[in-house]
Amino acid sequence: MATATLTAGSAPAKPVDHIEPRRIIAFLAMVFGMFMAILDIQIVSASLSEIQAGLSASSDEIPWVQTAYLIAEVIMIPLSGFLSRMLSTRVLFTVSAAGFTAASALAATATNIDQMIVYRAIQGFIGGGMIPSVFAAAFTIFPPSRRAMVSPMIGLVATLAPTIGPTVGGYISHAMSWHWLFLINVVPGILVTAAAWSLIDFDKPDLSLFRKFDWWGLAGMAAFLGSLEYVLEEGPNNDWLQDQAVFICAILMTAGAVLFFWRAFTAEEPIVDLKAFTNVNFAFGSLFSFVIGIGLYGLTYLYPVFLGRIRGYDSLMIGEALFVSGLAMFATAPISGILSRKMDPRLMMMIGFLGFAAGTWRMTYLTADWDFWELLVPQILRGASMMLCMVPINNIALGTLPPERLKNASGLFNLTRNLGGAVGLAVINTVLIDRNAFHYARLAEHVQWGSAEAQTKLQNMTLDFEQNAGLDASKAAISRLSAMVQQQASLLSFMDVFYLLTALFATLAIFVLFIRKPAEPGGGGGSGH
Repeated sequence: MATATLTAGSAPAKPVDHIEPRRIIAFLAMVFGMFMAILDIQIVSASLSEIQAGLSASSDEIPWVQTAYLIAEVIMIPLSGFLSRMLSTRVLFTVSAAGFTAASALAATATNIDQMIVYRAIQGFIGGGMIPSVFAAAFTIFPPSRRAMVSPMIGLVATLAPTIGPTVGGYISHAMSWHWLFLINVVPGILVTAAAWSLIDFDKPDLSLFRKFDWWGLAGMAAFLGSLEYVLEEGPNNDWLQDQAVFICAILMTAGAVLFFWRAFTAEEPIVDLKAFTNVNFAFGSLFSFVIGIGLYGLTYLYPVFLGRIRGYDSLMIGEALFVSGLAMFATAPISGILSRKMDPRLMMMIGFLGFAAGTWRMTYLTADWDFWELLVPQILRGASMMLCMVPINNIALGTLPPERLKNASGLFNLTRNLGGAVGLAVINTVLIDRNAFHYARLAEHVQWGSAEAQTKLQNMTLDFEQNAGLDASKAAISRLSAMVQQQASLLSFMDVFYLLTALFATLAIFVLFIRKPAEPGGGGGSGH
């Protein structure tokens, strides 16, 4: 195969010094396609209320605009490795980009919530094929000496897109309308599709694989990953297995997992090749990628929820308050590229995880008055730490794999980040709900009729309302006091989540010490030029 000649250790010196310009342009087009696919996960998150109003959807139905995309994407990401080997990177990426663009246009034309959910699922499934292709291409086309430039670029795109998604979405839906959240993909999508078809030439298709396609494995994987994503999304808000739909999906997930893993180890050509996990570096890289997913998607969710629930911000104000993380990532990307050539990747990851922990530790001092300036340092720490972790994790996971394993492994590696996000959000939501109820009950004990302090506060508030408004002052005072207790309970539950995240990242910083130093990829990964 063409890929083998590009990355094998015995390749002539030419590829190290010279990469054809058309391949660089093709790669940049692929990176942009991946950026659009990942951005679309989060771009609607800040504008769900506008979409809900536009489609006359209920509050139970509207989260499916997000969930349908995630479920479909999480199935496609690991499948893309097999499809890429069968069809070639060129065909898979072109079809993915064209399908994603068409589904985006359809989503903008949706007139009811059912249409929107179907179009979003198509968008997520087809667009998901673009994401792992970029990671595999980066380690196929570029020799080890050039990876210090390429790895920060794909790391930046993979992490920046979800971070700035809510900001971009907030601006677009305020400036134009929610339809433009999807229409904005059409022109770039057409350009990416044209560039992919005319420029990608990294490998050849192997159509004989179609005869060995493992349909049972695909069915098992779809049931397993799709149901897992649904259970993690819906479980926290619906009391987990007490909800009938969550319970049925949990059974489906278990049955799908059994079928999928049985086929993965017995099929002649399994739909997902799990052998990549026998590579110790890849296994550790995937574990760290899982945790990065928790930090990436968890904090992208937590900050807007805090600003919306406690501060009462709308989507545009949330976007303006949170763009700092994206700037910090952008600024740190080239630095992390330089450091990856000169520093032990384990030390880089350790600094990154400790930076994460410092940022979340700062958030444990949260108050109801926190605004842009108080969130500034935690956001900078988060953005910079993300890039310091992402580059060595990419290199450790994919940098030492043989070329024939890269495509499958790339799908698995990206899947771990998405699953980390899904698991992280489920745990965060569960902790927020449970601890909120716990803190509310504890605080309410101190605001009983027998409490002299509570009585005094209530009397003062009643007097204030009597002077300022012609409404029922005692009812208004009780309502205000209850809201204050609820707000404090909510704040305390946010702090609990940040404590948990601090403990997680601090533990991982210590855990990094136990990894063996990864071998220099291709014998020249650390020597630079």
